[in-house]
Amino acid sequence: MNLSEPFVRRPVMTVLVMAGILIFGLASYRLLPVSTLPNIDFPTIQVTAQLPGASPETMASAVATVLEKQFSTIAGIDQMTSISGQGTTQITI
Repeated sequence: MNLSEPFVRRPVMTVLVMAGILIFGLASYRLLPVSTLPNIDFPTIQVTAQLPGASPETMASAVATVLEKQFSTIAGIDQMTSISGQGTTQITI
């Protein structure tokens, strides 16, 4: 006796089992929770450094670059951006 023999001998039972599986699957599908915008936490850190009177070039080379080198040693950082302006620099990790 093989696995398919009872299904071949009893086609009505086979149809009823398949209908039951279909109904159970449709009911389960309807009960699945679905959200269009799930709540996902993207951990970010913003660091702001100020040096009054410094030019954007000075902020980028003397402050932002040094901080970026230090922050790059932290494990697990995927992305880092920095913006330097007159007397301020902002680094987003």
